[in-house]
Amino acid sequence: MKTVILCGGLGTRLSEETTLRPKPMVEIGSKPMLWHIMKIYEKYGFNDFVLALGYKGEFIKDYFLNYHARMSDFTVKLQSGKIEFNNPTAEDWNVSLIDTGAQTLTGGRLLRLKNILKGEGVFMLTYGDGVSDVNISELLAFHKKMGKIATVSAVRPPARFGGMAIIDHKVKDFKEKPQSGEGWINGGFFVFEQEIFDYLENDGTILEQSPMENLVRDQQLAAYEHQGYWQCMDTVRDRDALHELWVGGNAPWK
Repeated sequence: MKTVILCGGLGTRLSEETTLRPKPMVEIGSKPMLWHIMKIYEKYGFNDFVLALGYKGEFIKDYFLNYHARMSDFTVKLQSGKIEFNNPTAEDWNVSLIDTGAQTLTGGRLLRLKNILKGEGVFMLTYGDGVSDVNISELLAFHKKMGKIATVSAVRPPARFGGMAIIDHKVKDFKEKPQSGEGWINGGFFVFEQEIFDYLENDGTILEQSPMENLVRDQQLAAYEHQGYWQCMDTVRDRDALHELWVGGNAPWK
């Protein structure tokens, strides 16, 4: 099963970092945020990733092109250019890196992956800037049980994000980042059926707006209520807090 990770945003609220590199490549400990997210899925046996690139996507491409060498000892035969890896320790991941446009919005990035995901059936999607101790296997089982087109993980951090009204595990209202309010919010970690593409129009589609609202209208959006840890990396303060958890050996998502 494929997991899509949205990696193309500008990350303007973290401009101290993102003027130099894309947000998913900001390091927590000595590893990019993207690596931490992929390890969450790996823990539950999911290792087939599709990275939707955009802003400074070449940084992510370079990282994975050189990943095997970076993680291994090797010998280079200079005359032939042959490389012998002595103790390869790279993860067993399949990683597709797809340029989805520098200015494309979240729903548009997913729409650009339609041909890659066609025929795959159910697939997962998350953002490139958040970590959680969500149980991916339980999330997927919940999605199948609910029988909806889409499932979103719902989390309850402090009220600086948008909110969802949930009744009997079904989303009744979806508003992204209002000025006030507190309760369940979009934590990413989605599961989608192929019918999600019917709700996407073009590069300017914002996944969290009309597609989610229309899924609610059609009673096709389920909410997996995650009571555990979740944190996104929107600011330098978020980055530093995540870093301290990781280096201190207290990262709940590890």
